Amino acid sequence: MVERLVPDELWELFQRVVPEAPSRPQGGGRRRHGDPEVLAAIVFVATSGCTWQQLPSASFGPSGATAHRRFAEWTKARVWAKLHRLVLDELGARGELDWSRCAIDSVNMRALKRGELTGPNPVDRGKYGSKIHLITERTGLPLSAGISGANLHDSQALIPPVKGIPPIRSRRGRRRRRPGKLPADKGYDYDHLRRWLRGRGIRHRIARKGVESSTRLGRHRWTIERTMSWLARGRRLHRRYERKAEHFLSPHRGERSTPAPDMASSSDPPHRVSRCQPSTRPRNPRR
Repeated sequence: MVERLVPDELWELFQRVVPEAPSRPQGGGRRRHGDPEVLAAIVFVATSGCTWQQLPSASFGPSGATAHRRFAEWTKARVWAKLHRLVLDELGARGELDWSRCAIDSVNMRALKRGELTGPNPVDRGKYGSKIHLITERTGLPLSAGISGANLHDSQALIPPVKGIPPIRSRRGRRRRRPGKLPADKGYDYDHLRRWLRGRGIRHRIARKGVESSTRLGRHRWTIERTMSWLARGRRLHRRYERKAEHFLSPHRGERSTPAPDMASSSDPPHRVSRCQPSTRPRNPRR
């Protein structure tokens, strides 16, 4: 099972970002479980949806407590963000990233234990939840991700993910971090966001409320909807069980992001993660 969950290609990349195991100057103690077995156990928990206590130790070796402790250590060391950045660099160097038309969207999910960066979900009868904000390139590969409370309006979560796109290698020339075009739905229909995108040289295609139908944008935004559907296949990612925001965002392979006061990314240290406060819908000066 370890070979199936952690193929050789993934392990070769993971070895380049995982920190070295701490040494015991005094000697003694139990033998440390290997990183491949622990990584496979973490992938199994994320995809199957089982709790850490239900992890079958006979299949992987480490216990659920050991796997969770190693997961917390690697999250603190930003291993998942580094791995995501490494994968993007490898794909960018081969010319397999299409920057011509990116997409941004968000998805709500219920937070069963509440915790950091949660809020009452206005579309789920006020139950506490979180919202994942995602930017993908044209084929649906995630470039940047962030987390906020479920009551944060989408218009307040466009600038941080765009700023959070890392400089990625290209087949030739300089590193790139700016989309060619960014389609978005009516939740981002505000003039100040259009002006901000134009100021950064990003062409926008944001649906206008009361003027255009969202179905026309679906011709270009279906890739990000498909990516979110793929993420939801991981049952541990479909519901939030972790109280710490960085622990929940890490399996989404979120890269660094410039956080808003009520939004965080997987690279944020614990003291910078703040609880999301109830937000108000910004007024559109055009209307």
